[in-house]
Amino acid sequence: MLILVLGKGKTGSLVAEVARERGHGVRALDIDENAHASALTAPNLAGVDVVVDFTTPEAAVENMRAVLALGGRIVVGTTGWYAKLAEMKAHAVQRGGGLLYGTNFSIGVQKLFQLTAELAKLEGYQFSIDETHHTSKLDAPSGTALTLKEIILSARPGVNVPIESYRVGDAKGEHIVHAASDYDTLELRHDAHSRRGFALGAVRGAEWLCGKQGAWEFREIFDQL
Repeated sequence: MLILVLGKGKTGSLVAEVARERGHGVRALDIDENAHASALTAPNLAGVDVVVDFTTPEAAVENMRAVLALGGRIVVGTTGWYAKLAEMKAHAVQRGGGLLYGTNFSIGVQKLFQLTAELAKLEGYQFSIDETHHTSKLDAPSGTALTLKEIILSARPGVNVPIESYRVGDAKGEHIVHAASDYDTLELRHDAHSRRGFALGAVRGAEWLCGKQGAWEFREIFDQL
């Protein structure tokens, strides 16, 4: 496969590194090299199997529009753009492209999502979420925390699920789900030691998306990897 990585930040650089380790060809563009998706033209995307985006919310929307308009395939690890999700899904379907998105591409976090769904079935508990990320993260609460809240609410509609967000140094990402009753407290915790786990999940997602048409959330297809 030939993968085009958009974003040469910490995670984007790791995506390129992991993709090469897994035997794929890699090209990479920084945000300045692809201002307003200007580099995502038909000639530049010729031969590219999948684009992987780890940029900013605004850039990601422009990049998706450009890639999907050409019937391409794009994996989006950027968060904070989900107000445009219905539009992006429609582009993928109408143009015969492929979109794979997710609030978190870590394999461990996918297990956290599954365990949270089980925990949320408990009666008599109140739920809350803490999340900690690096100081340069743009969105708060994190997309992962919002997904965890969504999972809880799907089992407990209408309950209050407060989220506390912290921005500390170069924190890689920590999420804790608390379930407290009058008698005890349960906690599920995922603490990322490295961004490499996110990068590996994104590359595995790109491998899965290659040749497919449609739109999927990563946690929908995680068990197929």
